[in-house]
Amino acid sequence: MLASSALVLLMTPGLAFFYGGMVRGKNVLNMIMMSISAMGIVGVLWAIFGFSTAFGNDKFGLIGNPTQFFGLKGLIGADAKAATSTAAAQGIPLAGNTGIPMTVFVAFQLMFAIITVALISGAVADRLKFGAWALFAAIWATVVYFPVAHWVFDFNATDSNGNIIHAGGWIANKLKVIDFAGGTAVHINAGAAGLALCLVLGKRKGWPKTPMRPHNLPFVMLGAGLLWFGWFGFNAGSALSSNGTAGSTFLTTTFATCTAMLGWLLVEKIRDGHATSLGAASGIVAGLVAITPSCSSVNVLGALAIGLVAGVACALAVGLKFKFGFDDSLDVVGVHLVGGIIGTLMVGLVAAPEAPAAVKGLFYGGGFDQLWRQAVGAGVVLAFSFTVTLILAFAIKFTIGLRATEEEEFVGMDESDHAETAYDFAAVGGAARTAAVKEA
Repeated sequence: MLASSALVLLMTPGLAFFYGGMVRGKNVLNMIMMSISAMGIVGVLWAIFGFSTAFGNDKFGLIGNPTQFFGLKGLIGADAKAATSTAAAQGIPLAGNTGIPMTVFVAFQLMFAIITVALISGAVADRLKFGAWALFAAIWATVVYFPVAHWVFDFNATDSNGNIIHAGGWIANKLKVIDFAGGTAVHINAGAAGLALCLVLGKRKGWPKTPMRPHNLPFVMLGAGLLWFGWFGFNAGSALSSNGTAGSTFLTTTFATCTAMLGWLLVEKIRDGHATSLGAASGIVAGLVAITPSCSSVNVLGALAIGLVAGVACALAVGLKFKFGFDDSLDVVGVHLVGGIIGTLMVGLVAAPEAPAAVKGLFYGGGFDQLWRQAVGAGVVLAFSFTVTLILAFAIKFTIGLRATEEEEFVGMDESDHAETAYDFAAVGGAARTAAVKEA
């Protein structure tokens, strides 16, 4: 579990490279900084009250008790020695009664919180002020992610007689939505927030007429590879044990990602005549997103189907921003929101009884029961995240301001926000230098 936690943390630098390579050269450091800063901001909040808000005893059916584990009291040092045997009494629901130490569970869930916040940044690349991003990240994690994590990830804890002594999140325990590793809490949540934030922020100068091509495709491919590598900790690690569930989710994660990549490339080849490296990287991420909620509830055929549908659908969905006129810079909506919805809903269709979750989807004779549950869970998280993010974005816009000035945007966020540049053009003189800067 410590290894899985480290793998999930590695996903955030992987995301930084993935996003960083997709922007223009004058904004790459700013893009990377948005992901890296999420590690610091969310880490501090998680230590103080975030974990307690997500996994403390239920309050009002909406959040955990923020003071129960304030500063992780009772979970560090000598107190951690008794954590395994007192999990239920402490109010920490360890899935499957695996008995992993509390501190390990805290660490594992922290990494989920970090990357969820970082994912949003791709929707607002090239124009969001870094200070506004930092404030947004802190508040959004507090008022959106921590409560939603409580709804989705917090499990019921029982005593030795089977009595519930800790009521977990309502989406997981009352609605019975299957979201093994965060299709709703992570991807739909971040995707809906990205949509709301980019709507309030507005379009980049020149978009969509001016080409804004990725400046470093090797960065993008490196980032996609790191994300795939780290995602095994994300999905298989969510079994909270080295067992058959971890093994099966490792495999379904792999197979879905393979077909998603091929599906995206197929769409590109038919539509554009070329299968691109950017398409391969994007297909990989789309498959990983879609299999996240369903990896424990499908067999191999179901995983292959989910990946293929996600690869094709997300490849088509990224074009929606041009049709509807919203500037989702790096396709957070088309990949994470759409992919998360596909993966969540397809549980209700292809969940197989022989999979670890032992649930029957519609195609296996289970009727519509699980499908409507999945739809309600996805819809609630989408609506909550979008609405609260919209309010938060407007509040920041009319106080400290969200967007860089036109001049700052032209110069690039690296220089205007960080007084740095990723690439040194000093050796290039005259007209050649001017052309290089404009291209970047």
